[in-house]
Amino acid sequence: MAAPQGAANGADVTRLEALIRSNARKTKAIYTSTAPDSAARKRIKLDPGLASEEPDITKTALSLRLHAEYSDVQTLPEAIAKKLSAAGPRKKKANAEEAPSESEEHARKLIEGIPASKTAGAAAGANSSALVLSRNRPAGSTAAGGRPQARNEPQNMSLARRPDSLLAQPRPDWHPPWKLQRVISGHLGWVRALAVEPNNQWFASGAGDRTIKIWDLASGQLRLTLTGHISTVRGLAVSPRHPYMFSCGEDKMVKCWDLETNKVIRHYHGHLSGVYTLKLHPTLDVLVTGGRDGVARVWDMRTRSNVHVLSGHTGTVADLVCQEADPQVITGSLDSTVRMWDLAAGKTMGVLTHHKKGVRALVTHPTEFTFATGSTGSIKQWKCPEGAFMQNFEGHNAIINTLAVNDQNVFFSGGDNGSMSFWDWKSGYRFQALDTTAQPGSLDAEAGIMSSIFDMSGARLICGEADKTIKVWKEDPNATPESHPIEWKPTLSRRKY
Repeated sequence: MAAPQGAANGADVTRLEALIRSNARKTKAIYTSTAPDSAARKRIKLDPGLASEEPDITKTALSLRLHAEYSDVQTLPEAIAKKLSAAGPRKKKANAEEAPSESEEHARKLIEGIPASKTAGAAAGANSSALVLSRNRPAGSTAAGGRPQARNEPQNMSLARRPDSLLAQPRPDWHPPWKLQRVISGHLGWVRALAVEPNNQWFASGAGDRTIKIWDLASGQLRLTLTGHISTVRGLAVSPRHPYMFSCGEDKMVKCWDLETNKVIRHYHGHLSGVYTLKLHPTLDVLVTGGRDGVARVWDMRTRSNVHVLSGHTGTVADLVCQEADPQVITGSLDSTVRMWDLAAGKTMGVLTHHKKGVRALVTHPTEFTFATGSTGSIKQWKCPEGAFMQNFEGHNAIINTLAVNDQNVFFSGGDNGSMSFWDWKSGYRFQALDTTAQPGSLDAEAGIMSSIFDMSGARLICGEADKTIKVWKEDPNATPESHPIEWKPTLSRRKY
């Protein structure tokens, strides 16, 4: 009976030894990799046979190794954690089902170039009715007829709805129509330049009779006539920070007038031909002029030195604007291009070549970082600073001589044939179109809008015309949305450049 008992004990010992060895191998495979000694970690590796037999051991070992190796970087440094907490939680993504409001739609245009989210793109694709070619459809997607497309089926081009949120059109705001309030006579030539004094008490006009006249804005009465130019006055600007007024003309002269003595105190010499436009920088003591010699010149207001010669246009610089932020100077030329300039370097930041004919008019919005340009039959809106195209103002088929916009988003364009258009700046909708009436006794051909400007309140529009008159326009106080409704219907807009 002793022999069977000994055999059983031997079998138990053999089983125990196998269990001990197995447990030792598991322990070694899992825990030795967490040892601080890197040499030991390299020497002791997980048994590949054991790993293939029991995959749970592999997962546990990897988990422990990862914790051991990355335990030092599981928490952010204090400096970075403070910055993240100060930034606050991220905003939630907008629901794709919510339709964008008009202000959001205009804001979307202002941040053009930033790709829309997937949800917004899907929503726009569901509501859009534009057809585009769809290429390289992924395998397994739905083919024509609603059946799934096989992987070996050739991927042909097909028509699909374009998921383009740019097709959405904002509804225009209502603006009352504008009507003529006053006609001011006194000049003996085309009124080519206008400027409003910063306190909104008077405005100045320059004309082909070589004179500059100062008018009372409230009554329209003549206050003063300044003489000194020997050719047509083409540009005027009144400084908001100095008692100075600046003028330029086709006689190549740029003059600085002291408004306390009504005399010329400085001349700025340098242009090789007629000077057609003049603007003051809003914060720096410089003025920028442009003319028929194809360059824009930057002048130091006090020392009369020519700081920069902004050259690059191949035609007459017909108009320019200045603003505080880059691009600080924007010029439009009869070579059909618009250039944006880096004022510090005196170099071009960008060139807009969308217009087909000469750009005669430029205007910047008083509150938005946008601007508009006008040429024959074409008015375009752009976004600063890169000059991204936003929209067209379609319908004014004339040579656009002048543009003006106020802070109520009323945008005015005046044509060489006397046509006038009033637009909603955000949507591009023309809510009023009319023709000016030439002064009795003048030729019908003299019905042309040569210059325009809104006063500081934006409530009055002053136009200088080819019939030698100045016309003042105001909004109709009796108009209501019911008496003058918006006749607007959304269309399948095409993004034309």
